[in-house]
Amino acid sequence: MRLFGAIDYPPVWLAGFLAVSWAVGRIFPLPGLPVTGLLLAGVGLALMLAAAGQMVLARTTFVPRRVPGAMVSRGLFAMTRNPIYLGDALILAGMSLFWNGLLALPLVAVFVHVIRKRFIEGEETVLRQRFGPDFDAYCARVRRWI
Repeated sequence: MRLFGAIDYPPVWLAGFLAVSWAVGRIFPLPGLPVTGLLLAGVGLALMLAAAGQMVLARTTFVPRRVPGAMVSRGLFAMTRNPIYLGDALILAGMSLFWNGLLALPLVAVFVHVIRKRFIEGEETVLRQRFGPDFDAYCARVRRWI
């Protein structure tokens, strides 16, 4: 179990889901939308990088399960509370389209559920404890995803 804890990070989960999506596209290929898929994955990557950059500029961590030094609520975080995880989901959806893995698209919903249970709920608990009413007000005006 200790080894799993060392690799229990969102990028590892994303890589696993991407591997399954790729396999589905190879085993059950359906005509995909490669250009749309690459565009979607590109938007996801840009979203992740921009959000991580905002967190670095705010001098807070973007590493899950670390105590945040600040609450970021402007820029991308004014539109979604989880732009990095949203970027992950867009990458998974985009690559599923690129790899002719249309049957893998339901994995996006499964991925979102796993990320919410394994990371987001705990992160929100820590943010609520650390920033109290400010975090509650933020949650009231900004949706978790989009």
